[in-house]
Amino acid sequence: MLRVLLPLTLAAAAPLAIAAGQEPASPTIPGPDAPELAALGSLPVGTSTIELVQPGQLDALQGADKPAKVDRHLTVRLWYPAAADGPPITYRTPLPGEDGKDVLFTVPGVAAENVAVARGRFPLVILAHGYSNSPEVLAWLGENLASKGYIVAVPAFRDPAISIRTDAARAGPLSRRPLDIAFVASEAARLAGRGEGVFAAADVSRTALVGYSMGGYGVLTAAGAPLDPVMASRTRGVLRPYVKGAAKAATLKVPNLKAVVAIAPAGGAPGLQPWTAPGVAAVTAPTFYIVGSQDKAVGYDPGVRSLFEAQVHAPRYLLTFREAGHSIALTGAPPEARAKFWDFEWFEDAVWRKDRLLAVQAHFITAFLDRTVKSDEAKAAYMDGLIVDSNDGKWPDAPGGRYSGYSPGAPEATVWKGFQPNKATGMSLEFKPAS
Repeated sequence: MLRVLLPLTLAAAAPLAIAAGQEPASPTIPGPDAPELAALGSLPVGTSTIELVQPGQLDALQGADKPAKVDRHLTVRLWYPAAADGPPITYRTPLPGEDGKDVLFTVPGVAAENVAVARGRFPLVILAHGYSNSPEVLAWLGENLASKGYIVAVPAFRDPAISIRTDAARAGPLSRRPLDIAFVASEAARLAGRGEGVFAAADVSRTALVGYSMGGYGVLTAAGAPLDPVMASRTRGVLRPYVKGAAKAATLKVPNLKAVVAIAPAGGAPGLQPWTAPGVAAVTAPTFYIVGSQDKAVGYDPGVRSLFEAQVHAPRYLLTFREAGHSIALTGAPPEARAKFWDFEWFEDAVWRKDRLLAVQAHFITAFLDRTVKSDEAKAAYMDGLIVDSNDGKWPDAPGGRYSGYSPGAPEATVWKGFQPNKATGMSLEFKPAS
């Protein structure tokens, strides 16, 4: 079922370039030291929201003795290539404060609200946010990809506040992430087939999944990692029909999957593993892992690196931001979240500039998706054949001083292609082929 919603927004004027000495008008707009592919694409960006309804779903957050059966309402934020420009939006969205109550904040965007979708057929990206997050904290990525010819669908999962530590509260996100992702993929295909709304322009035969934190667990599960039977009890029985060997297990896997991006995904550290053998080795789609080496929430090694090592039947990459923590994918802290440590900690990293983290991720995610989903082999040079440690790059013929040009990559330079000579530092990029 589909209902069109009017999103909570504010109109705001936002330039698409940064004037000298000014902060960017939107976190979507990369700074002057961003790598090459972080730049916005050539297409105008539109945004809207829809409501998808899945009848008769078990809800681990409701019901005393057992989960209640309710209709599952999902608000889905869409970013898409637009037919024309319009006034840029300012998003209004909350994250839970330390007391569990919502803290409302604003994020300036570049998309125009409710404008017509561009003519053409565009790959579908389903983007899954983290525990207690909202779609709008990932606007920097959704808008960026839409400007490059992707339709991006981001469900608002309606998690409980992360400070609530009950078994039911934990069971809610664990149970609904893979179910909701699979449902949105199915509905996108249905609506595309009927030519409805934004999805009329979606090419669901080229689908990618992108997830952050709890959303990373969700997309890896929806990509084919089989759920451990223990997840039945961890989710108050909601996932019992979907664990390995159960009747509905196969329905979780998203069809036509061309690529997976897992940003700081949950599921790799001891005590957090939701999958049974063969685990992520069952995922055969090309996968790009992104993580900070000091991620204390989902773990690094063991943790995300463990998943990268274990996914032996798929070509996969691992981008590590050395000394970065867990909040690498959220937009920078808005003014409303800068007064209290709890609110600020949602967004900012202890070591890395947030705009730098987002720009590097936009650069590499663009290269990865363009290559795997759009078959653009020209993007291979931005990821393949690079030295592992970014600090070791050399560019003998680079102009001196504060040169802002981009490295041409091999054979002229070992500085990562698309990076300015002094800006490819503090990272590693590893690759393993499918065995």
